[in-house]
Amino acid sequence: MKILIADDHGVVRKGLIQIIKDEFPNADIEELNSGQEALQCLRIGTYDIAILDITMPGINGLEVVRQASAESLGTPMLVLTSLPEDQYALRVLKAGASGFIGKEKAAEELIAAIRKILSGRKYVTETLSEQMVSDLNTNPGEVPHETLSKREFEIMKLLASGKTVSEISTELDIAVPTVSSYRRRVLDKMNFKNNAELMRYVIARRLT
Repeated sequence: MKILIADDHGVVRKGLIQIIKDEFPNADIEELNSGQEALQCLRIGTYDIAILDITMPGINGLEVVRQASAESLGTPMLVLTSLPEDQYALRVLKAGASGFIGKEKAAEELIAAIRKILSGRKYVTETLSEQMVSDLNTNPGEVPHETLSKREFEIMKLLASGKTVSEISTELDIAVPTVSSYRRRVLDKMNFKNNAELMRYVIARRLT
């Protein structure tokens, strides 16, 4: 079995290799420290699975997933990161990854995720699975923006008016990271890629 690991922290890479070797002693593991190197290797090499961090220098892990999927490179990808699951998991899966798992999870869960992906299936944590079931139970006749909370709807309108995250932070007297978090949730819930799509939606439905 051939595995690619890309993470810009050497200690994390060594820890992952040890966990994997304990379970798969004959695994051939290649380690890298950047997204650019990972993408190059995925283009020219053959791997059973690639394990990627998101926050790497240059091309980040999410962009590696998007590009590899766009090029149909074929290697199943597991994103392993310390970033919040509720903000990134669905985005990563939609981009083409086969799974998402937090670095704080136990070694047993990492191995379970690897095994499931190697079997040809996608790995979804219990938390994310519950969120997806909740989304499926949403009234199908519901207008998309009606799934937003009052604060999310307010921030959506401010973004659509052209205001920056910093300006919204000042106007609503909340921290910039909080506004950014709300923005990500709005884009995810509305299935938008950027502010331009959000703006077109708000204008078309005269929500301003």
